[in-house]
Amino acid sequence: MTDYMNMPGVPKGSYAAGERVKLPGGAEPPYTVFINGVEQTEGDDYNIEDRELVFTRPIVKEEMGTSRWLAMYLGLWGTYRKDEKVDIQFQRDGKTEHVADLDVVPYPGTEGKNKKLDKKKGK
Repeated sequence: MTDYMNMPGVPKGSYAAGERVKLPGGAEPPYTVFINGVEQTEGDDYNIEDRELVFTRPIVKEEMGTSRWLAMYLGLWGTYRKDEKVDIQFQRDGKTEHVADLDVVPYPGTEGKNKKLDKKKGK
């Protein structure tokens, strides 16, 4: 089994969340994809397969344990760990739309990771 916590390029305190992101319903090309505000290039950084963006590298998310979340909530300290956000701009019904912070499809066996944080976000 692959150790997604210790993949190359994944800093301590973060984990490789996955390499796939589902396209929003009704999204039509042209697509403009961003990771943390940096535009990605189709073919070099990602491909489109079966209504998903498939990245050529893992999307890295911050590992958020209960104690870390509580410390941030209480304002004891913040966080500066790597936590990548995937955004997309697309056409839907002839209008340009933008969706921020798309959910990453988790690697097999890592589906429950960061479940506590996801509940706080209303997911």
